[in-house]
Amino acid sequence: MKVLLTGSDGFIGGAVADQLEAAGDEVVRVDLLIPEAHAAGTTPAEGTHRVDVRDADALAPLLRGVDAVCHQAAMVGAGVTVADLPSYASHNDLGTAVLLAAMHAAGVDRLVVASSMVVYGEGRYACTEHGVQVPGPRSRTALDGGDFENHCGTCGRPLAWETVDEDTRLDPRSSYAASKVATEHYVAAWARQAPGAAVALRYHNVYGPHMPRDTPYSGVAALFRSALEKGEPPNVFEDGGQMRDFVHVRDVARANVLALRQAAAAPSETFSTYNVCSGEPLPIRQVASLVADGLGTGLEPVVSGRYRLGDVRHIVASPDKARRDLGFTAAVPPDEGLPAFATAPLRA
Repeated sequence: MKVLLTGSDGFIGGAVADQLEAAGDEVVRVDLLIPEAHAAGTTPAEGTHRVDVRDADALAPLLRGVDAVCHQAAMVGAGVTVADLPSYASHNDLGTAVLLAAMHAAGVDRLVVASSMVVYGEGRYACTEHGVQVPGPRSRTALDGGDFENHCGTCGRPLAWETVDEDTRLDPRSSYAASKVATEHYVAAWARQAPGAAVALRYHNVYGPHMPRDTPYSGVAALFRSALEKGEPPNVFEDGGQMRDFVHVRDVARANVLALRQAAAAPSETFSTYNVCSGEPLPIRQVASLVADGLGTGLEPVVSGRYRLGDVRHIVASPDKARRDLGFTAAVPPDEGLPAFATAPLRA
């Protein structure tokens, strides 16, 4: 299979490229090398086309003879300020729309696209007495007072988290999340109109070798490691009890390869979504401790009580649909992968 891979020099894109080529697929590498994901002066992998996915004319010759597109290129992270909004809309929303139109013009009708757990906003919650609840954004007053939990709207008790499946409603809480919901909607519309077959993979917290370090857009595992390497304890927000699912980049890459095979065999007018997760959720303070254990510094995480308004309390994925439909089960458990990550090579 000949695959055009956007974001091919990125953290996840590079791992996808490696696995596709190892499987004997031909990869057309495309990456703009935006500064939020790449250090200045980064040398792209051999054969990379430095092309902006918002440039249909530049994409057109690269799409000739392509069987499928794997779209990883995006502005990532939760956003630093409101000033980031145009960048998310431009790179993620417009970039996806231009790519889809260019694919249609070239007769390419198979697609796998990177989405994210952030499309869900808060996860799934239930009260032991009053059943499933849909909490709104947590208030500044509660957060300032150290109350980080979501509460039952009837009795006021803290809500328990439950796993989120792919049918859960979408409720974006950040600029990045809004752009990923838009991406999914554009792709679903393309699948109907083109017609084509598409798979959106909702990544949970991805970590592993060649993760970017020391940027406001880096993942939290990389931020914990950077602090430890400076001789500082990792700073854990809220009370450290936020539940997340951390999935290794090699597993994410494998999910993409499986999804490309599924898209290639699927009928037209098909759009499917899948959680890509380890299925082994952890509280954030334990994530920090596992990274610290891998470095052997003896430093314990500091739970600061600080918070970010865009953050959600708990988001824990159900791995069942990906296991059933894609045959995907994560191979790297977090209690092994996170300590190993502590000494894995990172990108500047």
